[in-house]
This record gives sequence, structure tokens and C-alpha cells, in this order.
Amino acid sequence: MNFHDLIERALCDRPPTHRLLFAGDFHTPPAFSYQVNFPRLELVLAGEYVNEIENHQRQVVRQSAMAGDAIYIPPNCWNKPDWDHDCSVLSILFGRRQLGLSLVNKTHQEDGFTDVHKHSIQTRSGFAMDNILSALNSLARENHKAPMDDLLLQALLRYCQTMLVAPPAATHNRVQDLYQGICIYIQENFHRAITRDSIAERFSISANHLSRLFRQQGHMTLADYITWVRVDRAKFMLKKYNFKLSDVALRCGFKDVNYFCRVFKTRTGKTPSEYRCTL
Repeated sequence: MNFHDLIERALCDRPPTHRLLFAGDFHTPPAFSYQVNFPRLELVLAGEYVNEIENHQRQVVRQSAMAGDAIYIPPNCWNKPDWDHDCSVLSILFGRRQLGLSLVNKTHQEDGFTDVHKHSIQTRSGFAMDNILSALNSLARENHKAPMDDLLLQALLRYCQTMLVAPPAATHNRVQDLYQGICIYIQENFHRAITRDSIAERFSISANHLSRLFRQQGHMTLADYITWVRVDRAKFMLKKYNFKLSDVALRCGFKDVNYFCRVFKTRTGKTPSEYRCTL
């Protein structure tokens, strides 16, 4: 999958009526919504992509994004797609050290996704992309966005293309790229019942290869990394929202609240209630 050409076609084929929608974080996010601490962009290539998001009036609405439309989700803002229509969506996650791209094709009334392509490259801070993202994050809080929104979107996509054509030399290590891509996937799906086997299947590698990859590339095991992401997100939710502990546990991928409390205390030295009281 050539993501550079995919972005080029998307830019060239955008209809005059295209829109850039912005997600918000004023309301408590619904269960199983997508919410990470990195900015994300979702570009609709075909079909109808329906999401529950906040509009610029801070109302939670169901929004249909059509081909040519895009949704920008600033850090810690949320969106909840229903995946109930035929659509093709290119998602880009702008992590601190990696750029993650995912192309998803969905067919109505079919379980799962018909086609998924993923790619990631390493990045580092200090690039112009940081300033483009900062401008979009600021614009998301303003009522009047046009024409700056479209100009910034085009600049962001063009810069992604330059990163894909000439990434930093260190990204030519395919093993490291795979590791970074899996890390992005976990950061996006920590609230789901992800396991070693399900992740290995998603990336078409063996479970043993996956475990070996984290031993070689990471500073912790796969299980420890998943737990670290979930606990880190739980800390954010305890600070941001007045959720019950059972809700925090569920939204962070823990099926049992008692187990969540034990893991949280082991990792932080405090129970979730104690942590919340210290904020």
C-alpha cells in the first residue's frame, strides 16, 4: 500500500463541498469512543463515515462525513464511529515519536473490516508538522475556521507526504517500524479486549514473534506495555472525569474493577481513589 499516492489522490479528488470537522472534549466521552493523547486525522476516501462527536456548539451529534471530508481530533478529544455504512477511511495518528497510518475499508452489515493496511514511520519533535498541528489544535477552539482549516489540512497532508518520501534514516529498520506500528495500535485500542494473539493476527505475525519483538525493541514485555498504556489512561480519566471506578476500569480495558485497583496500586503506589484525592 503506497500511502503517499493515496494521500495525493485524496487531495486531488476532493469535491468542492468537502468539510473539515473538529472533535471536542467538553462532554464526557461515551463508552468505547476513541480518545488518545495524540492528535489524529481521519480522511474519508469513499462512502459514508458516521461518527458521534461534539460540534462547534459543544453539542454531541451524529455526524456523517462523506468522501472528501475529514475529521480532526485534537489530543484527548474523542470520536465514536459506528462503522455501520460502506466506507473507506484513512486514519493518521501523530504520535510523539511516530507517524501511524491506517487504511480501513468497511462493508455494511459485515463483521469486521474487509481490508486493513497499516504503516508507521518514526518522527521526532522540531519539525514544521508540530506547528501545523498546534495551529489546528488552536483552530478547533474557534468558531470561525474557514478558510484556515482547509489550508492547514492541505499543509498537514503535504507534510505527511514528505515524511513518507524522505523519512529519518533510522526508520529504514523494518523491525523497528513494525514495533512502532504495534505500539500505535495498542494506544488506539487499549480500551478493547486486545490480547497477544489478537494483536499478532492483526499484524500477520506469530504470537511468539510478537513477544520476541517487544523483548528486543522495547523496555518492557508486551503485557507490561499494554498495562502501562491502560494505567496511564486511567490516570488521565481519574483527573479529567468524575467516573465511577468501575467505569474507569471498563473504559481502560479492565473487565474487573478489583483487578484494576490492584494493578493501579502496584504501578503507581496508590489506589485509584487515593490518586484521585491527591489531584
